Amino acid sequence: MSTVNSPRRVRLKRDLVSMELRDAIREGRYGRGAMLPGELELAQQFDVSRGTIRQALQELSEERLIETRSGVGSFVLFDDHEFSDPTSWGMPLLGSDVTIESQILRMERVVDQELAATVGLPAVEFLALDRTRHVVDGKPVSLERSRVPAIGALAAAPEEGLVNGSLAATIAAAGLVPARIEQWIGVAPLNDVDAALLDRLPGEPFLQLVRIARDADGAFVERVVSWLDPARFRVHVVSGDLR
Repeated sequence: MSTVNSPRRVRLKRDLVSMELRDAIREGRYGRGAMLPGELELAQQFDVSRGTIRQALQELSEERLIETRSGVGSFVLFDDHEFSDPTSWGMPLLGSDVTIESQILRMERVVDQELAATVGLPAVEFLALDRTRHVVDGKPVSLERSRVPAIGALAAAPEEGLVNGSLAATIAAAGLVPARIEQWIGVAPLNDVDAALLDRLPGEPFLQLVRIARDADGAFVERVVSWLDPARFRVHVVSGDLR
């Protein structure tokens, strides 16, 4: 039986479209107030049906990244201060007038038997991506350490780079679709290494967030350990099915 139009394949196409558009908005390729291309143009761009485009736009609308006006088009609401998504664990305090940039500190394949055992994977090789986000010409405000299975585009990332400069897009290109999130949130002191990366004093209290994402079948997708400046961030937790 053909699976060309199966619900799973349609959902995967929708997720890929929404991820690509989400990244384009967050990276500033579509600024606040900009109108996205029309449904027909987007359908041709992504080689999907207009129904798939409508579903992807509906997701972005529910995330308050865009507003769709009947008979007019979809307009960007995102203003570059929030860089979380529905699978996220934190975001900057809204109303700030600063611009946030990111810097990759490390991107390489690593062997981590302990993580593999913890998340129930037989494979022990992961892509390790460590990065800081910082105020332009200012101190870093967050440190994130992501670990994802080293498969497909993720395995090639150290040599070829991230797809469109985005980890989310690279995860999608590897065929992984996060659907369920487990997370732990607390406050802890920075150790010497993390304090140096964040240009802070050792022992300074930061928000610590640990997130594990799995797909709809329970397979591991990503683990992220983040340190967030409590003066810049507030916790924003979204629960429910992310498909």
